[in-house]
Amino acid sequence: MTSPVFARRIVGVETEYGITAVAGEGGSSLTPDEIARYLFRPIVDRYASSNIFTRNGSRLYLDVGSHPEIATAECDSLTQLLNHEQAGDVVVDELARRAEEALAADRIDGRVYLFKNNVDSVGNSYGCHENYLVSRHLPLRNLGKQLLPFMITRQLICGAGMVGRATGGYQPGFVISQRADQVWEGISSATTRARPIINTRDEPHGDSQRFRRMHVIVGDSNMSETTFALKVGATLLVLEMVEAGVALPDFEMHNPIGHIRDIARDMTGGTLLDLKAGGTVTALEVQEATLAAATQWLEERPDEGTPTAELRRVVDLWTRQLEAIRTQDFSRVDREIDWVIKLNLLNRYRERLGEDWGHPKLAQIDLTYHDIRPGRGLFPLLESRGMVERWTTDEAIEAAVDTAPETTRARLRGQLIHRAEELGAPITTDWVHLKVNEPESRLVELLDPFEPVDARVDELLAYLDDNAGSYRR
Repeated sequence: MTSPVFARRIVGVETEYGITAVAGEGGSSLTPDEIARYLFRPIVDRYASSNIFTRNGSRLYLDVGSHPEIATAECDSLTQLLNHEQAGDVVVDELARRAEEALAADRIDGRVYLFKNNVDSVGNSYGCHENYLVSRHLPLRNLGKQLLPFMITRQLICGAGMVGRATGGYQPGFVISQRADQVWEGISSATTRARPIINTRDEPHGDSQRFRRMHVIVGDSNMSETTFALKVGATLLVLEMVEAGVALPDFEMHNPIGHIRDIARDMTGGTLLDLKAGGTVTALEVQEATLAAATQWLEERPDEGTPTAELRRVVDLWTRQLEAIRTQDFSRVDREIDWVIKLNLLNRYRERLGEDWGHPKLAQIDLTYHDIRPGRGLFPLLESRGMVERWTTDEAIEAAVDTAPETTRARLRGQLIHRAEELGAPITTDWVHLKVNEPESRLVELLDPFEPVDARVDELLAYLDDNAGSYRR
């Protein structure tokens, strides 16, 4: 059976945040576990759980290692996804502000910091994982083999950048991607044990006869909206081309993981990659060939899901970034690409300090770039001063904080959560199930993530209204 082309594709992002608290003068430091308890106290007090679904259809939970994490609701277009990903920052920052108030009430002088990055000060890694719906008829390992060359070199266009420490024979210096040193396999079912680029755990969160969820682990968390749009938008185009049978160049490599760390340390894109078919190709050439195919595909793709006009913006930035790498003139992208923005900042400080990459001040600036608090974090400060480009608006992000996507299954989940909270009704939800617990249990299973309307959910909502009096006692 031929695999469909999902021009309208369900996509989501899971973002883990680094967390720390700085005590006031004379105060004792708080452990990550202690900070996390303060952070999630209002959630646990209200829901008796640190793992909930929110009014906008997203999942908020405390992940392993005391990392707050938000998994966006199901989205079916690029800007919609960006709005909900950015809304996650707003949600967890509000939790951090409330945690600071709770600390003060307990006479603890402390400031809570949340960082949207991927590596802490001692080298522990936490992820930004992308989820793309693909057809069950498309074998995931075959898909992965076609995607790996693009995924390994994708860091050139969407890495977040990092001050890299001396490790694995590498000297301290600037690294394009924070995740490049953290992945150990190409395609596997592993997660934290041996992180792969593409995870194959079969958790479709939908009809398993029709859908599969491709779980991408290799991507960096992006502060820049435009970089995020390029990361996801380029991947959407490549997936569409694979599904449509577009003949992409054969760049299958002998040792993809052996190359990914070298690519991260070569801003010229000149890293030579050994091909299984013989010969070599540079990382930049892989991206250029993929871009050429995507540019042509724009003229053929169905104009649905993410509008083709919006994907033209993606291809334009993709084109300018590869040209910047080829010429080493980054002036046309230095307000749009995370690692370029950060490198320019760090180089200015290096010149001022007169020091090499091992200076601790540079590591501090690197971390501050990812502080999500408006008025405090370095990137939010650049954004507020108009020094970086935007893709969306504050108004659209604010709307996404409280409202689920209207075009996917998430709308139904958001509707039930909204109504249940208004009535004080006990419900249970996950990605697929909506359950009203009282007065009698009623359960609806939603196996199609594309469907935003369902008569059975209308009946659940009516059931809540019919029993509103019992919930208000």
